[in-house]
Amino acid sequence: MNILKTATDWAKAELFSTPFFILFGVLFVLASVGFWQLGKTDMAKAYIIPTLVAGILLMTIGLGLFFTNKSRITQFETAYNSNAFAFVESELTRAEATLKEYQTIVFKVIPLIIAICSIIIVFVDKPIWRASMITTIAMLVVILLIDGTAHARIDNYNKQLISTKQELKN
Repeated sequence: MNILKTATDWAKAELFSTPFFILFGVLFVLASVGFWQLGKTDMAKAYIIPTLVAGILLMTIGLGLFFTNKSRITQFETAYNSNAFAFVESELTRAEATLKEYQTIVFKVIPLIIAICSIIIVFVDKPIWRASMITTIAMLVVILLIDGTAHARIDNYNKQLISTKQELKN
């Protein structure tokens, strides 16, 4: 029963962190509105669309993760009560797949995209390109910050699942 509490606590912690995607998404949308209303220079006007797109993407990510994890909490108890070992096995498989995705996407691809955007900023002189690259970097930094803490949580959860699996085998 301890792993059920651990799984529920993990999902609740995810529910706490995913609204930060939504919060930053709203901030990006508000920045877009601010650039639209107050932007006088070409550079300021160039930020309108990129910040709007980044805001919508962050809100979409946040809402998707929120509803996925919210429904997962109610499914945990049912799955655990029907077959505890199968529950631990499926959660372990999911956690390990998620950890692999973090290693590839969050810790390799996102920094690579940030580096490419930085290079484009140096070599391209058009305001729309610069605004797009700066906004992309800002959005990816937000994702790195939030997913960095999520990675630590799922890594800890994965270790607890491994321990529970060993206990259930014995």
